[in-house]
Amino acid sequence: MAKRLDNLREVRLAKLQKAQARGINPYPASYNKTHTVLDAREVLGEIVSVAGRVWGWREHGAFVFADIRDETGQMQLWFQKGVLGEDFETLELFDIGDFIGVKGEVVKTQAGEVTINVSTFALLAKGLRPLPSSWYGLKDVEERYRKRYLDLLLNPEVRERFNVRTKLVRETRRYLDNLGYWEVETPVLQPLYGGANAKPFKTHVNVLDEDFYLRIAPELYLKRLIVGGYEKVYEIAKDFRNEGMDLTHNPEFTMIEYYEAYVDYRRMMQVTEGLFKQLAKVIFDDTKMQVGEHMVDIGKEWRKITMVELMKEQLGIDVESATEEELVEYCRKEEIALLGGETRGQLIFVIFEHKIPGSLIEPTWVLDYPKDVSPLAKDHPVKEGWVERFEGYIGGKEICDGWSELTNPIEQRARFERDVKAARKDREEAQYTDEDFLEAMEYGMPPLGGIGIGIDRLSMFYTNTWSVKELILFPTMRKR
Repeated sequence: MAKRLDNLREVRLAKLQKAQARGINPYPASYNKTHTVLDAREVLGEIVSVAGRVWGWREHGAFVFADIRDETGQMQLWFQKGVLGEDFETLELFDIGDFIGVKGEVVKTQAGEVTINVSTFALLAKGLRPLPSSWYGLKDVEERYRKRYLDLLLNPEVRERFNVRTKLVRETRRYLDNLGYWEVETPVLQPLYGGANAKPFKTHVNVLDEDFYLRIAPELYLKRLIVGGYEKVYEIAKDFRNEGMDLTHNPEFTMIEYYEAYVDYRRMMQVTEGLFKQLAKVIFDDTKMQVGEHMVDIGKEWRKITMVELMKEQLGIDVESATEEELVEYCRKEEIALLGGETRGQLIFVIFEHKIPGSLIEPTWVLDYPKDVSPLAKDHPVKEGWVERFEGYIGGKEICDGWSELTNPIEQRARFERDVKAARKDREEAQYTDEDFLEAMEYGMPPLGGIGIGIDRLSMFYTNTWSVKELILFPTMRKR
């Protein structure tokens, strides 16, 4: 196969050299096009100028039929020797995959196909490698990810998924902007990572001779802005976590986090529920959508239930009264793997994560989480050891995570210090004590609600495509 591809490339290189010998620039700087392919198909009888990639080629003696494709669609071209004269011979230099510009009248052939009767044409870019067969396509999954440009060319449904992702980001911005939120940018390079429990990437800034980290979350900087007088902020942020890769995780990913002053987690649930419903209307023109194997209507009011109530309802255990030993024994019986050294709150969360999410098909807000796994959330007013945190689940999938934010700097310091001590397998996953952030908090932070939503996860949800590599244009890949 490699030898055959090399031979085909040599043939194309020879055509390139012929074009240059004839005084043709095979890579011009621009082309004056007047219509897209989609527009040209609608103006029968008019002269148009279009540009795109050659997608088909059929020679019939004194005339050639070809197909041109741009981002709006595909259209037939008709080259006639009687019309083009000596220029007709130049067509021998073209191959499928080349870029071409053509000018001519839009006509309808005897077969009834709308076609451009070409009067002039130009080579816009000579392709030196043959495209994979459009019949067989690009089926190897790993090859699709490594050569996304070919994947997009040969698999139209792939491009449509990424178009949905773009629409989601655009509409999310519009929704939050209309609610009075300000979009901001915070540092990707941070002297101390925070805002999540995750292992960071470490780098070195030569001019400062200091180590920095790629951010794992924008949260602590967005909260600094709240201290600085902003009351509603959001950021669509590139985050980086030096952890495993699987169907739903990539080391480089995109999050949106938004924060609002003077509100608690119930307000954040309300805003987010509204966002999801609005996105469904924009993408599907409906609130009914397929999630996994389930058809779900997210337009109705979402159920709200506490973690304690849910675990009692589904597992028959009261985690509020259960001892640490009883929770460890439950994990042993259910074959739930533990790292060792988990606190009581961490055990409750591990059991929840392993046993509950897959059953939450209808839109559900799960409320009130153990403090041990929520170092940035505000204490629950009546339940000791618990915080005002929530997660959203639809179709058995987690879709977002938020809370009433901790605004007491003394308690925040204690939480940071406890989190470092509680880190089990890898201390780098703990929330380290960020003195600059604590100093900002000591100037006063108002009551605050916040949430984080993965844009990649959001895109998976609205396209019902449950592999994150299908929604990241160029996912992180191991070297060949």
